[in-house]
Amino acid sequence: MPFDKSKLPSRHVSLGPERAPHRSYYYAMGLSAEEIMRPFVGVVSAGNDSAPCNTTLDAQADVAREGVIEAGGTPRRFNTITVTDGIAMGHQGMKSSLVSREVIADSVELSVRGHCYDALVGFAGCDKSLPGMMMAMLRLNVPSVFVYGGSILPGRFEGHDVTVVDVFEAVGSHAAGGCPLARLEALEKVACPGDGACGGQFTANTMACVAEAIGLSLPNSNMAPAPHPSRADHARAAGRAVMACLERNLRPRDICTREAFANAARVVAATGGSTNAALHLPAMAHEAGIRFTLADVAEIFRSTPYLADLKPGGRYVARDMHLAGGVYMVMKTLLEGGFLHGDCLTVTGRTIAENLADIAWNAAQDVIRPVSNPLSPTGGVVGLSGSLAPDGAIVKVAGMAHLAFEGPARCFDSEEEAFAAVERRDYREGEVLVIRYEGPKGGPGMREMLSTTAALYGQGMGDRVALVTDGRFSGATRGFCIGHVGPEAADGGPIALVEDGDIIRIDAEAGTIDLLVSEDALSARRARWQPRAHAYQSGALWRYAKTVGPAHLGAVTHPGGAAETHCFADI
Repeated sequence: MPFDKSKLPSRHVSLGPERAPHRSYYYAMGLSAEEIMRPFVGVVSAGNDSAPCNTTLDAQADVAREGVIEAGGTPRRFNTITVTDGIAMGHQGMKSSLVSREVIADSVELSVRGHCYDALVGFAGCDKSLPGMMMAMLRLNVPSVFVYGGSILPGRFEGHDVTVVDVFEAVGSHAAGGCPLARLEALEKVACPGDGACGGQFTANTMACVAEAIGLSLPNSNMAPAPHPSRADHARAAGRAVMACLERNLRPRDICTREAFANAARVVAATGGSTNAALHLPAMAHEAGIRFTLADVAEIFRSTPYLADLKPGGRYVARDMHLAGGVYMVMKTLLEGGFLHGDCLTVTGRTIAENLADIAWNAAQDVIRPVSNPLSPTGGVVGLSGSLAPDGAIVKVAGMAHLAFEGPARCFDSEEEAFAAVERRDYREGEVLVIRYEGPKGGPGMREMLSTTAALYGQGMGDRVALVTDGRFSGATRGFCIGHVGPEAADGGPIALVEDGDIIRIDAEAGTIDLLVSEDALSARRARWQPRAHAYQSGALWRYAKTVGPAHLGAVTHPGGAAETHCFADI
């Protein structure tokens, strides 16, 4: 159908005699007068050569252009950055990871604002690019469709499927004398066999599930591996779908209601997803002017059955979930069990319940359990709160045999200190390793700790010590690892006051984490405590530390949708 450009943002760069200079640029790029009069659709890719997570995204985005053209739009391709966690992990580069989420959202916003695009199709692969892309969609509120580039296929080593996490854990095993160097080198060469994001239910696949559950992606479009032939079909369909959304004026905030965020949290818990979702869901909601905190996420996690037997806590990878029926298979049984809001809209123009109506339960698979027979009655991710974390914390319990831990603290003021101690095995069974000053502000950047946790697992100590941090853990982390402790140490939270030998009690079943020190002793320590200066006194990390808020609200850097006086889509 023909679109009325006079009511779309792109009128500012294409209509009227005063826009002749603007149109001259489009003629320079080979557009016809007819193409200039169509809606302008931004097709944004986080594609690059930084890591296999992102290497197919540009090609998929180019296919999406075909779908936009078929449906009557004019696509405009552009790119944004990524910081790939698997490569940034374990050194100062990880401080850039969470910051990149904000840069991605900001860069997409600025490109769309500057060029007055009417709609948006976004392609992402590595961890922070998924929430960053969806945050931009919610911020701009133009009709949008999100596409995940797909996961990597599992590697094969010694007769077993392996992922990059096996390599991280083998590093710890090698340091402990349990893995010869030749075996480690053989493993690293086969663990990641090609294109795609990490294969387990780590952060990328978790947020890909979120995109479908929240309604911003087409049904069952995200779990197909990156090399799968269907990825081109999904990309082309996304281009057509965004034009249908534009025709209906169906926008992200119409789709991503508070109930839709609850649906997304349900799916994270049911799939044993990454603890990072408890950071990204509040941040996405913030863009839409919805208050949805770590506490809200934790409450939903607590009442959600754990259904999908996925790595790192389980047996299977994303490819297996795709073959079993995908995200919509999980959602089908959750809806039938009364755990989803079925009336939430999606980018199809239909509701979740309507999309699920044609999904038949696949009884021939054992990757996904029905709600009547869960892996456990509560979700694979649990929220905690208590005297050590008044603003909350989070732990991934999927695959854990024991849900309580109590022991003396061993304190480290950076990840490097902790990793060095683990490498030389300078810790004891039963201790709680506290890694602080790694929060959003104190890091700055709230690093993930996969190198440290994987090294512990490689040493056979993953379930014999606990880790507690105001930073983050990777979606690939397993073991008794509590992250997002708030208030963070840089803000003088209780984690800053812990001393070696203090007893910390953690009960994931009860949802508590407590520092067993008297209030009088804590008051005396608080009086002595002094803020610490971080090492980044200029540049992007300095600016981030100055503006970032607490983790339990999403570690966001601006007031969000609730403070808007106008929205880009309405200019």
